[in-house]
Amino acid sequence: MSTIIPFHGTVYDAKVVGDVKQVVAPPYDIIDAAGQKALYERHPQNIIRLELGLDQPGDGPANNRYTRAAATLQDWLKSGALKRDAQPTIYYHTIEYAPPYAPAGAPTKTLKGFIATVKLEALDSGHIYPHENTRSAAKTDRLNLLEACKTNFSPIWSLYSDPHNTVMGLLEAAIKGKPATIDFRDDEGFRQQLWAVTDQHVLKQAVDALRTKPLFIADGHHRYETALNYQKLRRQQAGAPTGHQPYDGVMMLLAAIEDPGLTVLPTHRVITTTLPSYDKVRALLADQFELQEFPFTPGTQAAVRAQFIDSLRTNGRAVPMFGLALKGKEAYLTLTLKPAHRPPASASPRTKLDVSLLQQLVVTKLCQTQQEQEAILYTKDDHEALDWVAKGTGTGALLLNPTKVSEVQSVATAGERMPHKSTYFFPKPLTGLVINVME
Repeated sequence: MSTIIPFHGTVYDAKVVGDVKQVVAPPYDIIDAAGQKALYERHPQNIIRLELGLDQPGDGPANNRYTRAAATLQDWLKSGALKRDAQPTIYYHTIEYAPPYAPAGAPTKTLKGFIATVKLEALDSGHIYPHENTRSAAKTDRLNLLEACKTNFSPIWSLYSDPHNTVMGLLEAAIKGKPATIDFRDDEGFRQQLWAVTDQHVLKQAVDALRTKPLFIADGHHRYETALNYQKLRRQQAGAPTGHQPYDGVMMLLAAIEDPGLTVLPTHRVITTTLPSYDKVRALLADQFELQEFPFTPGTQAAVRAQFIDSLRTNGRAVPMFGLALKGKEAYLTLTLKPAHRPPASASPRTKLDVSLLQQLVVTKLCQTQQEQEAILYTKDDHEALDWVAKGTGTGALLLNPTKVSEVQSVATAGERMPHKSTYFFPKPLTGLVINVME
């Protein structure tokens, strides 16, 4: 169902650029303006100059950040800063990391995956499934860059099911005892390792093992839809060419759904517009939710907060449950959806998601206009959401439990899409470890 294609990856040559840590970057969509500037200043050949170039005064159709990225890419290829691998390769990749927001001393986790190109398939093909909606502005930006550079700079992150660890077992056996070609700790302290697997027999086995498996896009929906649009443009330009063309594939990081190193974080909502009084909010929600109050004083706030979050995490595993904090109220609330209002087993996967229930039953009551909903802030950190309310940045915080990977799979295979800001897969793969130059 999915066609994995080993490829001639293009990688930085450490003999030319020095420490590879200095030339990679986080994914473009989590880099703010300050981060973009810092990466520019870090190294003259940092991947940011290709992936997320700076606009300049006087930019126009003939000279802009996309054309500059294309010219810079060609310069780096000519100088040897970037070097194309000679053999078709699958890149085994691990990220050892500290789980975010975990207590101090918590054990590390390791995400295991591999980078390859994957044959593009229509999103209704039953081979590659999305789970989130996309926005047109981001796709326009990515298409402009792809047209100019003809290169995938960062991998789309996709998941497949492999309960017996067949694919990763093959790759791990192939690299056993061999040092990683890339091995460093990034800015977050995460250990990034990459091995090039070129044994043709191993590659064939891995490709064959994945041929019957559908893929689920975890992160990179905009880039996948952009790759489809680019493929369509190139085919029109070429007059329907026969055979597989470089633009018929896209670079992906693939990991098993069952990998214990995979983390999904919740995305909490912080309301910034005026809310009703505490008593009115309780009255709005009491018909559908069981409300439990966690009152605190300035001296007990930290301990009560920990108890409140623990209750949300523990009890929310079995039933739809949310957390609520309101500005000026020295109490937290848990909202447990009453049995009579829970979706039936026959309901569509999307409607059963916590994030869908929160939107339908809570957000629309507290933020009744589109303008109010668009003013909502988002964070993955429990404490940041609650602190924003305590400090007055927000008027109310709504805490969620993370969406389960199995729920993502169910929504995707049902052909549905999740609401905006439903999932945050972690850790995000870096940009620049390996890129896919298509021409």
